[in-house]
Amino acid sequence: MGYIRLNEMCGMRTREELEKILTPKERAFCWRYLVLRNGAKAAREAGYSENTCSEIAYEYLRKPHLKEYLELIKDEIEEATGVNKYRQVEELAKIAYSNIAHIHNSWIELSEWEDIKEKNPDALSAVESIDTKTENRTFDEENIEVKYVKIKLYSKIAAIAEINKMLGYNAAIKTELTGKDGKDLMPPTYVFKKFNPDEE
Repeated sequence: MGYIRLNEMCGMRTREELEKILTPKERAFCWRYLVLRNGAKAAREAGYSENTCSEIAYEYLRKPHLKEYLELIKDEIEEATGVNKYRQVEELAKIAYSNIAHIHNSWIELSEWEDIKEKNPDALSAVESIDTKTENRTFDEENIEVKYVKIKLYSKIAAIAEINKMLGYNAAIKTELTGKDGKDLMPPTYVFKKFNPDEE
């Protein structure tokens, strides 16, 4: 039994060994997949046609040697980009636990927003968009231009849900497909259409 074959059985193949058996398209797919996180797009950018990219991605993501290779090069992507699970959770936490929820979708004076940003350095991380407007107000018979902003925040619920998913906090969901008798709980539904010779 060859050395590479023994390593394959033990799950100890090196990057060099894997690259010897990968095709150029397989290697391109793996690198693009780690960036895009979308199998079909990665396959398309690796050189596969629009008609076959989804099928290729489905096949590739189930090949043991490609999954090994993805695990090995994942660390290189993280090191090069500075992106890792800790940093992702840290950024999501700024949205999930932001203390500026009281200003969501409300018009406030620009000066108040500047004060909030000064007191909450991470406030902008929770902001999805900012609208502005200007109004003329009269104070002591003097017209003054007042600038307002309306802050739209990212969803706290969505951020918390993503954190729970990344950290494995969600309980497994059990779905019953068959009853105690082994038969399907929901019998198949058939839709019959009346034959119309004019449609042929």
